[in-house]
Amino acid sequence: MKPIKIFAEHVEAGAMEQFLSAMRQEFAVKGALMPDAHTGYSLPIGAVVATDGLVLPAWVGYDIGCGMCAVRTSILKHEILPHRERIFDGMYRCIPTGFHHNKRPSQWDYQQYPMTPMLKSLFGKNGLSQLGSLGSGNHFIEISHDEQNHVWIVIHSGSRNLGHATATHYMKLASKSGKAREGHFGFRADSQQGQDYITDMRFCLEFALRNRQEMIDRALKEIYHLVRGGETPVRLAFINRTHNHAELKDGLWIHRKGATHAEKGMEGVIPGNMRDGSFIVVGKGNEESLNSSSHGAGRAMSRTQAKSLIKMDNFKRQMRGITSKVVKSTLDEAPDAYKNIFEVLKMQADLVEVTHHLLPIINVKA
Repeated sequence: MKPIKIFAEHVEAGAMEQFLSAMRQEFAVKGALMPDAHTGYSLPIGAVVATDGLVLPAWVGYDIGCGMCAVRTSILKHEILPHRERIFDGMYRCIPTGFHHNKRPSQWDYQQYPMTPMLKSLFGKNGLSQLGSLGSGNHFIEISHDEQNHVWIVIHSGSRNLGHATATHYMKLASKSGKAREGHFGFRADSQQGQDYITDMRFCLEFALRNRQEMIDRALKEIYHLVRGGETPVRLAFINRTHNHAELKDGLWIHRKGATHAEKGMEGVIPGNMRDGSFIVVGKGNEESLNSSSHGAGRAMSRTQAKSLIKMDNFKRQMRGITSKVVKSTLDEAPDAYKNIFEVLKMQADLVEVTHHLLPIINVKA
């Protein structure tokens, strides 16, 4: 029997079947399912699986390197409050959201990182124009405060269209039918195709990190300009964790799809929802979880269900006091669309320790 650990109390049937199907593959060695697990494709969101010698693009997902960044500033909550509306507007002014890109390409010395000719061609089209853009869906910028009223900037975003196009290319290449989402197909890590995927995945991880860093830099500059008249921004802490990646450890390829790396002593960020904010955590290095934790609260409803079942009046009431985009287009991101983050955190008490609960002042979505 392969080592399997389920940290979720209730897992929807579709997600469980996807997970067990993955674990039945001969190359799957051990796996874990996080408390926020829900149905995805090929492998459920919130799954961690170790494989022997095989890398599977579909088990990393489309948004390669999607993850969280958090930075603590020298600004206090009371300094932000009088400027919250201007800061909210300023975020949309300096950071493209949704399908929008920068009007001028961002600066980044990307040529220091290896990439295949295929990815170089993809990146050359508009890679630098995407750098420093948020995206849509559950991606967000959150200006929040901790228990001592220190202001934090928290960002959830990934590798944008570059990562999606890269993942699509390799999923189709791995599949027997040429379809991106079909089955449990991958590459031997020591094959040329496997090496190509690993090279391009790692580039997308760097791009996703640089993307978040660029947005944090812009957000810091905007906030310090509005609050402290252009004073040089100060970072008192910086945390970055991805939750869509594969890494080689102890001879096995650890695939995390919607799961956060949580080695012993490793800081991370677990977001809840637009109302309940985010949590700074420290990993406990739990081997049964393959040194992982949840990447968020996990969806309780699909986007279609949320837009059909959640009422705007309730959404507005829940978001009272938080400067945010509370409109029909963000209804699928309402707090009720997600599982109870406090219950999810209880389920992973053996995986991470919460060190800060960051309560939102401003929330930015596409």
